[in-house]
Amino acid sequence: MDAAEILPDELLERIRSRAAGYDRDNAFFHEDLRELAEAGYLKLFVPESDGGRGLGLAEVAILQRRLAGAAPATALGVNMHLVWTGVARVLQERGDGSLSFILKEAGEGEVFAFAISEAGNDSMLFDSRTVAEPLADGGYSFTGRKIFTSLSPAWTRLGTFGKDTTTLGRDGELVFGFLDRAAPGHSTVEDWDTLGMRASQSNSTVLEGAVVPPERIVRKLPVGPNQDPLIFAIFACFETLLASVYTGLAERAFELALDAVKRRTSAKFGGRSFAQDPDIRWKIADAAMALDTVQAQLAGLARDVDAGAEHGNLWFAKLVGLKLRATETARTVVDAAIRVSGGSSYFRRGELERLYRDVLAGIFHPSNEESAHNTVASAWLGPLER
Repeated sequence: MDAAEILPDELLERIRSRAAGYDRDNAFFHEDLRELAEAGYLKLFVPESDGGRGLGLAEVAILQRRLAGAAPATALGVNMHLVWTGVARVLQERGDGSLSFILKEAGEGEVFAFAISEAGNDSMLFDSRTVAEPLADGGYSFTGRKIFTSLSPAWTRLGTFGKDTTTLGRDGELVFGFLDRAAPGHSTVEDWDTLGMRASQSNSTVLEGAVVPPERIVRKLPVGPNQDPLIFAIFACFETLLASVYTGLAERAFELALDAVKRRTSAKFGGRSFAQDPDIRWKIADAAMALDTVQAQLAGLARDVDAGAEHGNLWFAKLVGLKLRATETARTVVDAAIRVSGGSSYFRRGELERLYRDVLAGIFHPSNEESAHNTVASAWLGPLER
């Protein structure tokens, strides 16, 4: 794969040139999305037979790092579409064609988005506050409120889920399906006025009896953790591609830091650049070593997903560990970049100031610090005794 051929420097520079304006205006990245769609970027996972690139997760992760280096919020928004197409690809590679329609429709130009997160639901994929009411024809009506719906101005297909509590003798079951934008019963609340990642326009989505037909109901799963291939595929693609975005953001911050310390001069060192200051050099070295670690972890785990590697009950621990390491490393690298770049980075006109705000969003994506540590501890020590 030639990353520069898929994402040419000229396209990236146009995307970079618009990022500050989107951030300032709290506006969606319509122009970026149009150009990326024209370049075939939304079809990275789509098989060549359906008009796509037919790439694997490791290759797409590299591209998302490259895109995030130009515009993190654009990369984060596009991520949600890529996650669903990646999930379909991972399942298909493992002999499960239940989501293959996603690849076909993405090849035809449809845009997929995530409506999974709910305020106060820290169980994420393993429980839901949204009500999924069964209909006579086998479809479901969904009622609830979803938060952080990236791509909210642009999606044409919305992957969501809710809980059906009508099943007697059980705690209910979780129902996953895909909603067409043309269907009634859903609305977008324009509440995305945030510190960073503003162009993603991850507004809330209100579902009020939104109907998903039976052919678009893709899973019914018990409440609570489970090993269904769909859950694995979502974790694998979501955590890996999210880690890619924040790694790309960190790489850009590191690049800006290098430029700053070479350009700035120090009176203490006789007018030589700050690149000769031992304290600055220590900070740069620290950031470089941190990036080395997460880059290797990201590349290795993405290749393992593509290869169908066997990690058994450690898969989820590895995936949440990757996400946490990538987002925390990105915060560390951006902080170091700010420190070595001087007071100019504190001004709104600087790219580093925007990256400093954007990187904080990594704290809030699942799995968060507490959840990740619980998952890893349970994988190695077993669940807590009750």
